[in-house]
Formats: sequence, structure tokens, C-alpha cells
Amino acid sequence: MAGTNHVAVLGAGSWGTALACHLAGRGGKIKLWARRPELVKQIKACRENKRYLPGIILPENIQVTGDLAGALAGAKYIVFSVPSHSFREVLKSALPVIREDALIVNTAKGIEEDTMLRLSEVYTSQAGARRAGNYVVLSGPSHAEEVALNMPTAVVVASPSRTTAEKAQDLFMMDNFRVYTNPDVIGVEIGGALKNVIALGTGIVDGLSGSDNAKAALMTRGLAEITRLGMAMHANPLTFAGLAGLGDLIVTCTSMHSRNRRAGIEIGRGKKLAEALAGVNMVVEGVRTTRAAYGLARRWGVEMPITEQMYRVLFQSMPPEEAVNNLMARVKTHEVEEVALSKIKWWIERN
Repeated sequence: MAGTNHVAVLGAGSWGTALACHLAGRGGKIKLWARRPELVKQIKACRENKRYLPGIILPENIQVTGDLAGALAGAKYIVFSVPSHSFREVLKSALPVIREDALIVNTAKGIEEDTMLRLSEVYTSQAGARRAGNYVVLSGPSHAEEVALNMPTAVVVASPSRTTAEKAQDLFMMDNFRVYTNPDVIGVEIGGALKNVIALGTGIVDGLSGSDNAKAALMTRGLAEITRLGMAMHANPLTFAGLAGLGDLIVTCTSMHSRNRRAGIEIGRGKKLAEALAGVNMVVEGVRTTRAAYGLARRWGVEMPITEQMYRVLFQSMPPEEAVNNLMARVKTHEVEEVALSKIKWWIERN
């Protein structure tokens, strides 16, 4: 694709800013919208987002604005990089200005807390089924700090429409930014959201003991329960072995770029949730997602022991040490559940 024409990136946090810089490399006009006037003023003055992505100078073809309608007017591509809990509100404000044929790319990794809706479901509820075919979710192991520095990164874009997914692939694909397509929107959204819950847990283990054995066990069994929930919700189980599942889980559970891991470390060291979040000083998606995932597990009748213990630590004041003990004291079981194997076999035969 030659140039980007006009791209609107909504949300000037670390990820929105990094993606705006990435897309600016294609040329064209990039408009980066921020809600807070003081952030707009600061970025304009320095050509740098000192609050969320320090050290990265914004290319000249990025225009920073606080005018949502102005950012969206005529935009052919719209990238939503607002936190999951703000998605519905920003989308409602944006829809009257968005052209009907615009490609919508959502990069938030979360589940709406109160409704337990995936963000593609939130989009369809607001935009209508007629416009659902223009929606793509972008996910995978991709820290903003590394993307902004043009470090090698691979992500996945998911849409039920292959044509739509390939448009997003063409938009984002560059030498050091590889993009794969996947039709499994459910799996990509569930994998991208729930890995944050497990990252909080591995952070807690880091804060308690730093045990590599325990972290490896938590990540592995965390992936198992994410897959169980995804399969119950009719996702492709193979998605969870890919970039939006295993890949994102690894990077979020092991890197200090991860806000969820950093918050978990502080909780493991004895801080209350509010103190840990204040220390990170950015949105920690895993906290709200833990509440939503706990609700989804009950709704779908899926056993998710790590998510349950995380819920108790975050929202019921359970000491982290007790949560770890509860997980270790669970009744004996097989590592690979027969029901999961039968469902995977059924999916493969069906497809």
C-alpha cells in the first residue's frame, strides 16, 4: 500500500503513540487524538509523549489534536488505542463522524467489565451489524516501547472477513513489523485479554519469591484455562498456541515493560491494589479483566482456578500467599483433560 492516506489514531497512550509513529513511516497524514488538553499541549510543544512514551520523537507527519471530530473527518483508517473501559464511550462519540467504509482497527486488550462483552461485541452493539465487517482486532506480543524503536515484532489481525483482515495487514506490515491474519476474532480477543490476568499472577509470584518454577507453572496452567474458556465460547483452540495466545502470554508475563507484571510484583511485595496501580501510573488492563473473566467462567461453567484466586486477591483481600497455597493444594488431576482433547479433535475434523 503506497502511503496511508489519512489515518486517525484515537488514544495517545504508549501504544497509540507507538502505532502512530509506526504508521507515519508509510507517509501520509496521521492524526493522533488525545482526550486530555494538557497531554495534547505537552506533545505539541516537545514532539514527544513524555508521559507515556518518553524518548521517542514524533515524526513531522503526525498531527496531535484534542478535536475528535477533526481527527476523524475523512479518515480512511481508524485505530482505537483507548483502554477497554473507555472504548464504548469513545466509540459512541466517534461513530457519527466515521465514514461508513472506514477500516476500524481496535488494539485494546480487555473485556468490558460490567457487560462481560468482548470489544468486537461492543462495537457491533453500537455500530450495528451492517458495519461489523469493517472491524479488525490487532493483538499479539508487542510492547509499545519496542515497536517505537523499530524492533522486530510480529502481531495478528483478526476479522471474520479475510478481505478486511488483509487491508489491516497491508496497513501495518513493514520490514520490522510482521502481521499475520486470523479469522478467529473470539480466540484472539480472549487470548489478548486474559493473558493480562495471568501476568498479574506471575508478577505476584515474582514479588513473593521470584520462583522460576512457580512462574513457569502459572503460565502453562494459565494458558490451559484461557484455552478452556475460549473453546467454551467457540474459539479455535489452535489460536491459543499462536501470537495472540502463547506469544502474548510469554511477553506479558516475563517483561518489565508489562504493566500487569509490574503491578503484580508490587502486590506480591505486600502493597494494596490501589498502591500498586498508583505505582505503575498507567492503565493496568488485567485488573478489570480479572473481574470480567471471573464472571465469564461462571457464565460458561468453565473451571479457571488461577483466575478465581486472582479475583480473590484483587477484590476480596485474600493474601497472595494464601492464593498460591490454594492453587498448590487443589485435588489431583490429569494435565490434559479428556474433554479438551475431544473438543480439539472435533474442531479439527469440523474445519
